Amino acid sequence: MFYREAGDFKTSYSADAQTFPITFDRWRYYAVLVVAFGLIPLTINDYFASAVLVPFLIWSIIAIGLNILTGYCGQVSLGTGGFMAVGAYACYKFMTGLDVWYVAECSGLNLGLLCTGDATYALLFQLPQLNIALSVLMGGLATATVGLLFGLPSLRIKGFYLAVATLAAQFFLVWLFNKWSWAYNYSASGQINAPTREFFGVEITGPTASAEAKYLFCLVFAFVLAWFARNLTRGRLGRSWMAIRDMDIAAEIIGVDPLKAKLSAFAVSSFFVGVGGALFFSVYLGAVEVGEAFGINKSFLALFMIIIGGLGSIFGSFAGAAFIVLLPVLLKNIMVGGLGWPTDVAAHFEFGILGLLIIVFLIAEPHGLAALWRTAKEKLRLWPFPH
Repeated sequence: MFYREAGDFKTSYSADAQTFPITFDRWRYYAVLVVAFGLIPLTINDYFASAVLVPFLIWSIIAIGLNILTGYCGQVSLGTGGFMAVGAYACYKFMTGLDVWYVAECSGLNLGLLCTGDATYALLFQLPQLNIALSVLMGGLATATVGLLFGLPSLRIKGFYLAVATLAAQFFLVWLFNKWSWAYNYSASGQINAPTREFFGVEITGPTASAEAKYLFCLVFAFVLAWFARNLTRGRLGRSWMAIRDMDIAAEIIGVDPLKAKLSAFAVSSFFVGVGGALFFSVYLGAVEVGEAFGINKSFLALFMIIIGGLGSIFGSFAGAAFIVLLPVLLKNIMVGGLGWPTDVAAHFEFGILGLLIIVFLIAEPHGLAALWRTAKEKLRLWPFPH
């Protein structure tokens, strides 16, 4: 009888339109924040942070970004992995000092320049190395710019054709960062490594960074971006996205600008994905090679998350990320640690069980885990009454 709206009076429009209209939901939300920010950092260890919490938070940010584009605006994208790579490499360049070079013909002057063949490379300027927070944000902004460019085809095509266009972006971006030596600071291996960086005197990246610091850093980004996305999708811009998703022609008739709506969805979505990619590289992995870390499988993984969690739902993004990230860890611990199965056999069963559960969930509720959660809350509001 505690999950009721009876006696919870609304005296203003803002109170009536709040995210959690039921008092119990608000207190549950505050309790989750207390546990996340206060209790978990006191009990976390390296394995729990690296295997469960940090990847869950990072993938939640990426899923929210893709959900804004696909779930709220209805624009199908298969280029998430490529946009993650943009965020990661942009973050790396800002962490190590963004440099711009000028290429000219060799003049024979000895000015301390690098001469290779007939060309002279002169360093025009180099930005100072930024801290990890600014580097992650700049990685997101760089990805938003790239997302705007690849979002232009959405003005003329949609559906499967747009999916193919974003898939082409995925392959092009991975190829670009594999061949563009400036992006990885001319490293012979083509791999980028996150240098040690601090935030308010606490190491966030590097081999000696603590699990608590990594977790809290990712948690702050996940909380702020989720709060921002929730308010953005409930505002005027979010309503224009949903109008385009439901019927773009009708939306244009009632005054929604398709150019502004679609490009803004691509930009905001790419910003979220870029921030997730930057965190994925700098905080979680520490060193990446673009073909292995940001391949097409990452794009499908993010798409599975929002489909399982629920399209058009911020909570569904977290639920889908939890399902995809936590379930394999649980299955591996049961089969390898509990049953003593060989690692290779457990990996095959892990993929099979995960795929089977995905099919079962989608058959039981095509709208994802968020719809199951909404149904459970509605039934709880009516319990024990049958009507």
